[in-house]
Amino acid sequence: MRDNYTQLYIHCVWATWDRLSIITPDIQSAIYAEIIRQCQQLKSTPIVVGGVADHVHLLAGIPPTLSISELMKAVKGSSSHFVTHVIRPGEFFKWQGSYGAFSVSPDHLDRIANYIRNQPQHHAQDILTPHWELPPPVRAGGH
Repeated sequence: MRDNYTQLYIHCVWATWDRLSIITPDIQSAIYAEIIRQCQQLKSTPIVVGGVADHVHLLAGIPPTLSISELMKAVKGSSSHFVTHVIRPGEFFKWQGSYGAFSVSPDHLDRIANYIRNQPQHHAQDILTPHWELPPPVRAGGH
């Protein structure tokens, strides 16, 4: 083999600050478009972006030269900046500092992509795959 060949896929999920429901329908598609744009700028291949009002899922192919932490820092940073400086200047919007990231076999891309595309339905019907979701926020008093 003369050239390197990789198939590296990652499923990332991250939440808004304090799991606030601030990804409203009027800005959701613009946020997702910015996430896609940033992925492409990093030579990552976005497959699907989806989520609900308090968190986002991203399924992407990544080049071997890009670390998950670099991808997440750039995607979260650019999308947050986009919201606070372009879409809603001066309004509060912030991501939590943490994220979840899961390696994905090429054989499972369709299954995970469908899960991400159908986030609103999964959450409305409470048919979630726990290890693909973030844990609920910890509230004062341990609840």
